[in-house]
Amino acid sequence: MNQYNELLSIQLRNINNMKNNIPWIDLTRIIACFLVVFAHCCDPFVGRLDQAPAEFLSGAFWGSFYRPCVPLFVMISGVLLLPVQTDLFTFYKKRMMRVVTPLAVWSLVTPFLFYLYFQSAVATANPNIVLDDFTLGNAAQKAYTFIFNFNYDTTPLWYLYMLVGLYLALPVISPWLAQASKKELKTVLCIWLFTTALPYITMIAPTLGYLGVWGSMDILGECAWNAYGTFYYFSGFIGYVILAYYLVKFPLNWSWRKTLSVAIPLWLAGYALTSGGFLWIHSAYPDDFSMLEVPWLFCGTNVLMMTFSAFIVLQKVSMKPSAGLSKLASLTFGIYLCHFLIVQLSYDLIYPFIKIPPYLQIPLIAVVAFGISTAVVWLLSKLPKSKYIIG
Repeated sequence: MNQYNELLSIQLRNINNMKNNIPWIDLTRIIACFLVVFAHCCDPFVGRLDQAPAEFLSGAFWGSFYRPCVPLFVMISGVLLLPVQTDLFTFYKKRMMRVVTPLAVWSLVTPFLFYLYFQSAVATANPNIVLDDFTLGNAAQKAYTFIFNFNYDTTPLWYLYMLVGLYLALPVISPWLAQASKKELKTVLCIWLFTTALPYITMIAPTLGYLGVWGSMDILGECAWNAYGTFYYFSGFIGYVILAYYLVKFPLNWSWRKTLSVAIPLWLAGYALTSGGFLWIHSAYPDDFSMLEVPWLFCGTNVLMMTFSAFIVLQKVSMKPSAGLSKLASLTFGIYLCHFLIVQLSYDLIYPFIKIPPYLQIPLIAVVAFGISTAVVWLLSKLPKSKYIIG
């Protein structure tokens, strides 16, 4: 037992030493945050569908590019928080306050900010805006119903609801992770890898004769009265957390040449499947918007391919600590919280007036929105108790 405790202590020290390599973590956080902003800049263009093919295709190709954004954020949590080294209640108190309080603040405030914005001259000049959706009464209703779920105005906050669930699980799985062997971790990751293909298996099953059960086309035990199928407990974002922990505890230690020789083809294959799958489903199921999201699912195999590639490259980046980089990284959570309305503003300012091809408009809108969001969060960080606003 003493030998086991000593070995575990050495492992924990090694992991903590690797966490001191903050620059690559900061860089990953900034890239992931920018890709999230980029993602929402694509939405108006993807929404054009067949009305404006060039805009739709630009949104589809750029939109497929940014899919690793959320998984990278989740993997950062796996690097920084595992193994959990406090008791369950201390962990919950510290982590939940950092997420739940900003979630409540922005859920209450954002609908009213949208209401005020859509009364402005900039917004009313946009013919695509349905102002009846943004009344004071609707804002109030959206504000108090956040206890049930997010709404359009607070779309990015879906991530915080999910993050709370991850935080609830981390102290529970941490003791097993700390003592699990490399083989055991790989086994669990292989099971999770299989679950990333389940959305596609569900799509294919009817073509192989599957008729569903009681009107439900779900598989492996899922149905109208049971959402918890065979692999439910091994699926979802928890896999990214375990993958990040594994890659830190058992680093690949590849050369740059080998890393890139694996990462680049894998990323390109994942991107081809993501963008190609998105366009194929649009043509095959033109009226089924739920199917359109399948190739873009964050926990799908193709997005995992892109995320893994990006992570192992970023993990190898060796750079000196930078105060500027660390400061920008510290603002990313706040940027995530506030950027959605700023994306709308940036779109309304650029799309009607700067006549350049849509594949150039989208990154321009993203850069402007990210810059404005950064400035807003930097100003908010100067306020007293700002941690309750921007995390």
